[in-house]
Parts: sequence; structure tokens; C-alpha cells
Amino acid sequence: MDMSSLPQENRVGPGAYFALAFAAAFFSGLLSGKEWYGVFDFTTLNGAFGKVVTKVSQDGDTITTATSAFRGSGGHGAMDGFLFALGLIPAVMFALGMINVLEHYGALRAARRLLTPLLRPLMGIPGNTGLALIGSLQSTDVGASLTRNLADEGQITEKEKDIFAMFQFSAGAMITNFFSSGAILFTLVALDGTSAVPTSIGACVAVMFIMKIVGANLMRLILTFSDKKSVAPVQGEA
Repeated sequence: MDMSSLPQENRVGPGAYFALAFAAAFFSGLLSGKEWYGVFDFTTLNGAFGKVVTKVSQDGDTITTATSAFRGSGGHGAMDGFLFALGLIPAVMFALGMINVLEHYGALRAARRLLTPLLRPLMGIPGNTGLALIGSLQSTDVGASLTRNLADEGQITEKEKDIFAMFQFSAGAMITNFFSSGAILFTLVALDGTSAVPTSIGACVAVMFIMKIVGANLMRLILTFSDKKSVAPVQGEA
């Protein structure tokens, strides 16, 4: 089929694939850090709130201060929940803004074409979830907001949304949480000088990612049986 006969909005050119590659690098966390390339990383550009002093103590001639985020410390209930939700707004707005820009340049069309042959048999979801999938590996908020955006625009069905949500729920923000917290385990050393963790970081990441896929397929299986049961004729019905 002649590509020139396709509608303009369905064409996938080199610019769309470049936008997809940029989006993958931007949301994956591969470029995070304090080097110059950090300006192409979502978390680095998203930044962080400043700290406020929450406690001052004096020990002799030494004054020590403790700081926390703008939420402060000791909060609870609806008020603290409101401040927590308020802190999520910048990341969600920034992520959705970037996705709209990348979508304009064809990143979602390229993702749909490249990833659908992989994601459809693997988890039963379309390729246009690729950017949300990549974003969810770094931030649960990004993954959730992009998935909601896809559902609102009708680009994924209710069943696909449930399966994809299950993928994200298991080991949420896998890369960020593991390398910021779990990676410290690999520095532990046993009494005989050997590593206290008998595996590698790569193996742990692989296990988490595989189990995310397993969880998504379990949800896919449950929903499939549920759909079949709902359409099956009731016993004794004419």
C-alpha cells in the first residue's frame, strides 16, 4: 500500500521514531544525574520542593536544625492528605505536558506501530501504552496519569486499562525505588568477606520485570474468564 495514500495523522516518519526514542530516554531515568545530560531526564527537570526547618536543638555551643519537605512533620488526616496530593500536581502536569508535545510529533503513533506486535501477545495491551509503561518504571504518578489520559481518549479499553494497571501496581516505580533503596543491599558483606546478597542487580531487576508481566497476565486471565462467564447463557434459559 502506498504510504502517500494514508491519512496524514496515520503516517509514521523518522521524526516520530525520534520522538519515541527521546520519550523512552526522557522517562526511563537512564539520563538522570548531575551531568549535563540530566537536562533530558524527567526526574531531574521535575526537581524537588525546598526544605523548611522543622526543629532546632542546641547541644552546648552547637545548634542543630532538622528540615523536612513543605508538608512539615507530624501531619495526619485529610489535611496532610491534601498536601500530599498537592505535591503530586507538578509531576503529573509536567508529564502530561511532555506527552502532549511528543504526541504532536508522532511518538504515540510510532509506539503503537513498534510495540503493538510485542505488547499485544505478551500482555494483551496495545503499543500506544509504551510511553506510559516506560514512565511507570520511574514514577507511579506518571504511569497513572498517562494511563488515565489514554483511557479518557478511548485509546485503550476498560479491560486493557485493568491489565495495564496490574502491570504497574506490581513493583511500582521499579527503577527509582529499587536503585534508591534496594541497591544498598548489594553493599552488604558477610563475615568471610563475600557479598551478603548471592545475586546481581540485573537479576533482581529481571525478576521484578518478569513478575510484573506475570501479574498482568493473571489479571488478563481472570478478566477473560469473567467475560466468558458473563456472556454464558443462564442454565434453564431458553
